Amino acid sequence: MKLNYYPETDSLYIDLIDRTSVESREVSAGVVLDYDAEGRVVGIDIDHASQTVDLLRLELQAPHMAVERTVA
Repeated sequence: MKLNYYPETDSLYIDLIDRTSVESREVSAGVVLDYDAEGRVVGIDIDHASQTVDLLRLELQAPHMAVERTVA
């Protein structure tokens, strides 16, 4: 899973799985789910992310899981 924040558009894209999106549906104002050919959610796009998501804090709670951190 990858989280990508784009400050120029103030959008956050959460890439759930590395698969091609073939369909997108807005499920709430400014929240779009991307689906693959089998109907599985592959990504989440959040518009106006700085107004709806705490971008300064990221917390991962998953037992027995390795965490990879990339610093830009």
